[in-house]
Amino acid sequence: MVLATVLIYAAGVFAVVLGILHFTFPERFGFRAALSGESAPVPPFRLWFYRYDLKRSDLYGVVCVMNHCVSFTILSVGVCDLLAPYWLGTATGVLLAGWIAAFWFIRAATQLYLGRRRGDWFVVAWFSLLGIVHAVAAFQ
Repeated sequence: MVLATVLIYAAGVFAVVLGILHFTFPERFGFRAALSGESAPVPPFRLWFYRYDLKRSDLYGVVCVMNHCVSFTILSVGVCDLLAPYWLGTATGVLLAGWIAAFWFIRAATQLYLGRRRGDWFVVAWFSLLGIVHAVAAFQ
C-alpha cells in the first residue's frame, strides 16, 4: 500500500504539472498559425438539424475548448492523486482509480493519432504506465 501511495502521488505531481502546461499547448504548438493558412473553406458543422458555419478562427476556438477541457481533467486527476491517502483502499477509491486508469489508457492509445515515431511510442508507454499504476491501485 505504501508503494502504491508513493507511485500515485508521483503520478499526481506529474499530472498537475502536465495539466498546467497543457493550458498553453494551443499556443506552444502553433495552432493559430496552422489554422490561419489559405486552403479550401472550412465545411459547416452539422449535427442533425443543427448547422454552424465555421471560419478558421472558429477552429482555433474549438481546439482551445477541447484542450482546456482536457487540461482541466489532467489537472483534476493530479489533484485526486495528491489526495490519494484519503481514497486509496476505499470502495470509492476503487472506482476513482479505475476511472483514472481508463483515462490514462485512452490517452496512451490516442497518441497513435499523431504518429508512430519513437517519441510517440515513448508517450504511449509513459501514459500506459500511469494507467497500470492506477489499475494496480484499483485492484488492491
